[in-house]
Amino acid sequence: MSAFASAWDALSAVFAWPWMLAAAPLPWIARRWLPPRRGGGDALRVPYAALPVPGRGGHAGDAPRTPWLLWLAWLLLCVAAARPQQWGPPEHPPRAARDLMLAVDLSGSMGETDMRLGTRVVDRLTAAKAVLADFLERRSGDRVGLIVFGQRAYAMTPLTLDRASVQQQLDETVVGLAGRETAIGDAIGLAVKRLQDQPRSQRVLILLTDGVSNAGVLSPDKAAELARDAGVRVHTIAFGSDEGDLSMFGFRLPADSEPAIDEAALQAIADATGGRAFRARDTDALAGIYDEIDRLEPVARAGPALRPRIERYPLPLAGACLLLLVAALPRRRSRHAAATVPQEAAP
Repeated sequence: MSAFASAWDALSAVFAWPWMLAAAPLPWIARRWLPPRRGGGDALRVPYAALPVPGRGGHAGDAPRTPWLLWLAWLLLCVAAARPQQWGPPEHPPRAARDLMLAVDLSGSMGETDMRLGTRVVDRLTAAKAVLADFLERRSGDRVGLIVFGQRAYAMTPLTLDRASVQQQLDETVVGLAGRETAIGDAIGLAVKRLQDQPRSQRVLILLTDGVSNAGVLSPDKAAELARDAGVRVHTIAFGSDEGDLSMFGFRLPADSEPAIDEAALQAIADATGGRAFRARDTDALAGIYDEIDRLEPVARAGPALRPRIERYPLPLAGACLLLLVAALPRRRSRHAAATVPQEAAP
């Protein structure tokens, strides 16, 4: 039994469907055990001649002159049906290196129009969406999730390889969707909850905000402790201009009296969790920050070596077709000879 198993394993290593080789002796079995076809002699009688049945007398050229070609063609067809395969060179496909959560501030201050996008004057959220779209495009192979926060924090998408759905959900967000205030601590806490079931080395949160935490249940310090204990690395981005809004003509308007971004708190969060704190005052700086994070958090690394199987069935299939074509050539010539039998003289 072990010898049979070893032989089967050897066949399975060469053929995808080795059981198809069992069809090879079928023509011999049919010829050996099935009853012969009744009838014989002339297939057609005419007054002046008799046309013989191929293979039952008549000219020797009426039957295929090389019957072994038919057997060989059948064997090649069986081999092609068994799908012979060959091991290719080993490959190291990339595997996801990070489970990445994006937390985007949707508080009221994200509606300030102090950013340029090309030649257009846009609000902070529109500029952030444009930069994040390019960042998501480069995160092929990672699982990405989206959290938005204002007065409360909400998970818009779970961790997923479908970056297009993350981009779609981000495009549909608007300022004030989660409230007009800023709950940074709650956003970090929700990200920790979403990442806690993932491998510790792959837990990353990128938090973008333009304000001071003034709402929510968790304080930023407490949320940073939770992230540190859970192994979540938090990169913080303080986004917004220190000057006033831009007018439609590109001139700066006087700044209002709203509090500035709490850069010290964001720096403390990054330091506590092993992340980096960044400051972006315009769209170009924000794009550069996401480029830097892209280098800090590699997209993929080489996975275990895999050897692909290369299909080789076209070779025996082509050989079988060629043999059948060669074997059919004499048969066509015999039909032509039978059709041109000379007429006997009438009595």
